[in-house]
Amino acid sequence: MAKFSPTSAIRSFALAGAFFAPIIAATVLPVAALADGHSAKKHLEVVVDRARVVRIAKPADTVIVGNPSIVDATIQDARTLVLTGRLFGVTNIIVLDSDGDPIVDETVVVKGEETNLVHVYRQANRETLACAPVCQTTLTLGDEKERFETINGQITARNGLAESVGDD
Repeated sequence: MAKFSPTSAIRSFALAGAFFAPIIAATVLPVAALADGHSAKKHLEVVVDRARVVRIAKPADTVIVGNPSIVDATIQDARTLVLTGRLFGVTNIIVLDSDGDPIVDETVVVKGEETNLVHVYRQANRETLACAPVCQTTLTLGDEKERFETINGQITARNGLAESVGDD
């Protein structure tokens, strides 16, 4: 039986990549015509809890999101979409014109915001702080469950108080 070695594994992976790369490249469809120059990228990137404006080359009639729990798409006008990152992950978005022809067929990658964030680990538990410029606890997916639920409860209570004041 042959022994495993990292060098042979890397060599095998590189050879497999060299073999499959032309096949993969030949099957990738051309990137759709986005009006704001995103056609050079292989995918659109959106940050969780942030909105991104995407302009398309032709008027849209139908917008289809592969997994709406990852990204939400809102039609601002016939040539402007607003994508909002909901959850970390990868999905796709398809935009059709009035004839049902695709205008856009793009992969959308939703990633976390890393600017000004500090992750504090206590064994397996994580807490996230937003530091801009003072560090304060923030609600972030992947943080320790009990702390996440506590912060979520506080945010919900605060928002409820603000709504009740507006009703007076």
